Amino acid sequence: MKKFLTVSLSVILIFTLLVGCGQKQDKDGGSIILSTTTSTQDSGLLDYLLPIFKDETGIEVKVIAVGTGKALQMGKDGEADILLVHAKESEEEFVAEGHGLERHDVMYNDFILVGPGDDPLNLKVEHPNDILEGLKILAETETEFVSRGDDSGTHKKELSIWKEAGIEPEGDWYISAGSGMGDVLKIADEKRAYTITDRGTYLSMKDDLDLDIIIEGDENLFNQYGIIPVNPEKNDKINAEDAKTFMEWMLSDKTQELIGEFGVEEYGMPLFIPNAK
Repeated sequence: MKKFLTVSLSVILIFTLLVGCGQKQDKDGGSIILSTTTSTQDSGLLDYLLPIFKDETGIEVKVIAVGTGKALQMGKDGEADILLVHAKESEEEFVAEGHGLERHDVMYNDFILVGPGDDPLNLKVEHPNDILEGLKILAETETEFVSRGDDSGTHKKELSIWKEAGIEPEGDWYISAGSGMGDVLKIADEKRAYTITDRGTYLSMKDDLDLDIIIEGDENLFNQYGIIPVNPEKNDKINAEDAKTFMEWMLSDKTQELIGEFGVEEYGMPLFIPNAK
C-alpha cells in the first residue's frame, strides 16, 4: 500500500510539473518585428500597450519606429512581420500588390498645425480651423515651416494638404528635416517655426516646447492608423502566426478600450480614438 501511494504521488507530481511546464511554454511565446511610425513610439502608446500584450501572450514585440514609407518598404522586403502605419491609400496599395495579407483600421487621431506661442501670423485667431488658408499665408509670407521630409505618413499627409492648397512649397523658409516627429517638434521650437504634427506626439511633448496649437479641427487633418500582417511569402523567417495573434489582440474590444483610455488621465483626452471594425 505504501509503495502504491508513493508511485501515485510520483505520477501526480510528474503530471503537475508537465502541466506547469506546458502552461509556462504557452506564455513563453516567440517574437515579432513590428515596423511602425515614430508617432506611435514617441507618443508612448507602444510603451503602454506592449508590456500588456507580452504578459498575456508571452510574445515579445520588437519595435522598429520609422516613417510610414520606410515601414511599408520593410514589409515589401520581408524585414518585418507586421505593420502599424498611417497612410491609408499607400497601405491599401501595399495589400493590393500582395505584400500584406489584410488591412484593418485600428485607431485615429488628428494632425494639427503648431507654431510659436505668440503666433506672429495670427493664424490662431483668423483661421483656427482652416489649414489650407493657414498654409497659403505661410507660403506668401515665407514664414519658416519645418517638414518631416522623410516619406512618413505625416509627411505624405502634409504634402497632400499643400497640394490641396495649390502650393508647391520651396525656398529657404521650407525646411525639410528628414527626421521623426519628436525631432521635428524640437526643431520647430528652436526656430520658432510652424509645423504639422499628429496630436498625440505633440501632447506627449508639449510641456517641454514653446509651441501652441494654431490650427485644428479641419477635415483635411484626419489621421487614420491601420494594421497589416506581412505576407509570409516575403521571407521564410516571417512569424505569421504570432503576427496574426498581435493583430487580433489590437483589434479586440479589450485593447480598443485600452487605446481609448491612453492619455486621458494625463492630458484630459485620449491621444488616439479606437475605431476597429
